[in-house]
Amino acid sequence: MNSLRIGRREIGPGHAPYIIAELSGNHGQDLMLARQMIEAAAEAGAHAIKLQTYTADSMTLDVDHGDFVIKEQDSLWHGEALHGLYQKAATPYAWHEELFALANELGMDAFSSPFDEAAVDFLDDLNVPCFKIASFELTDIPLIRKAASKGKPLIMSTGMATLSEIEQAVNTAREAGCEQIILLKCTSTYPADPANTNLRTIPHLRDAFGCQVGLSDHTGGIGAAVASVALGASVIEKHFVLDRNAGGVDAAFSLEPAELAALVTETERAWQALGEVCYGGSAAEAKAKQYRRSIYVSEAIKAGEPLGAHNLRIVRPAFGLAPKHWDSVQGAVATRDLAKGTALDWSMIGTK
Repeated sequence: MNSLRIGRREIGPGHAPYIIAELSGNHGQDLMLARQMIEAAAEAGAHAIKLQTYTADSMTLDVDHGDFVIKEQDSLWHGEALHGLYQKAATPYAWHEELFALANELGMDAFSSPFDEAAVDFLDDLNVPCFKIASFELTDIPLIRKAASKGKPLIMSTGMATLSEIEQAVNTAREAGCEQIILLKCTSTYPADPANTNLRTIPHLRDAFGCQVGLSDHTGGIGAAVASVALGASVIEKHFVLDRNAGGVDAAFSLEPAELAALVTETERAWQALGEVCYGGSAAEAKAKQYRRSIYVSEAIKAGEPLGAHNLRIVRPAFGLAPKHWDSVQGAVATRDLAKGTALDWSMIGTK
């Protein structure tokens, strides 16, 4: 499958995973904190930062009862009205250009998830290198069509979408002229349980749609993300926070800077470790073969003396005859005097 480019980096199986630090609303609408988060993400080695581009009014209605209040008891945001939640989690539009510029100066790509068509145009005017469609928006076909029409790569989280819904989203993007598509396996619970992460979906997504694939991960820690690399993930997105204890709308399932640095390191190690099907040892192991076992003279032997377990042993290193010849040399005679520690070879062995 062909690789594709986002900003500074090639993305695909032949390249280390592309790590995206999602700021979400963890900045608490404090611009200085948002800048500090970007600086910390760069120091940790992230390849990109991502924002979310919306206003409370572009997301929902200003209604604080009924369908517009989060009722799930196990939700981090239980009891909150949607409008109020989005209002305090939104990244002000006025910040975007400054934050994108900072990320670029620090060597990272910077882009965002638009949540309505006007946001697509706004981000396109800021020359983002790609667009990201959030999992809850995967069924917003007009939004996908709009983003795909801009001629840039499109990353789409699949979340709870059915196979047919993903197919419709991918077909919509392709019909709008976008062929550079990355699908992210995503579990749309916050936080997500590893037992519900179903990483085996990743290679199925790749094969079903012929796309680059990755993981948008809401589990705690980095275990699921590192494991996803073995299944073909070439992009990994994790929410990011400077200090979980200080709070933030997504802090409970976000990585702190040291964890983000570990994610960058360990996913690259996992990718490097994939290699290819290999038997017989790699080139790097060639010298180690000398420390296998072979047949050595364990006691001094006179010419014409029989060979056997009393004067031969199978030991390390491997400069003598291979152990598979042990039975063949039993009872044969030495053709010459052999000192203890001699590596046995065929020239030393006469007819039984």
